[in-house]
Amino acid sequence: MGTVVDAVNKGANGSAPINKKVTVVFVLGGPGSGKGTQCANIVEHFGYTHLSAGDLLRAEIKSGSENGTMIQNMIKEGKIVPSEVTIKLLKRAIEENENDKFLIDGFPRNEENRAAFESVTGIQPEFVLFFDCSEEEMQKRLLGRNQGREDDNIETIRKRFNVYMESSLPVIEYYSAKGKVKKIDAARPIGEVFEAVKAIFTPPKPYGVIVSLSLDIGCCLNLLLHSSFCSRYQYRQF
Repeated sequence: MGTVVDAVNKGANGSAPINKKVTVVFVLGGPGSGKGTQCANIVEHFGYTHLSAGDLLRAEIKSGSENGTMIQNMIKEGKIVPSEVTIKLLKRAIEENENDKFLIDGFPRNEENRAAFESVTGIQPEFVLFFDCSEEEMQKRLLGRNQGREDDNIETIRKRFNVYMESSLPVIEYYSAKGKVKKIDAARPIGEVFEAVKAIFTPPKPYGVIVSLSLDIGCCLNLLLHSSFCSRYQYRQF
């Protein structure tokens, strides 16, 4: 029986960079930080395609393949799936989609993921959207949700959080040093979090030219009475 990497690479080319110009935003945060919910909002309002590394992996598990069984066992143990597996799934999803704007949710999970993704795809993220949330709040959310996920139990949640702290935070620090991290306080209510997200994705309005005018009372009255604008520029004679 081969490894996960062997299984996913059988008959696949997978090493050529993506042959189209795309905008990629990495979406990172601990388990239960609300990444998925906010990605859905971004898709609706800003036209991005949401690619969840976790969803792609779970779809592979659901397929019942040998590769999927191996992935399932690694997730149960709280381990990170090899980079080659996730990158191949992400690369295929980007190439097969007609959109050119993508949110990649839950990836890269470590420095190896990051370096391999940039090398294999030839893509660097536009920026990293980081949902910052405490362990206590994330644990409460995960235990309270009802999604039928077998990895939402207290023991596995703690393993996932420990893996996240040890592996994913160095990725955030790497991109932060490049000025590419947009940090969001994810402990707030969903609506408030999205308001902060919208401010990041909404292009800034151009600044207009501000002209300072001195208006006297007579001009103001004239404006009201005759619908005309009168201004008086003050000069100082030296």
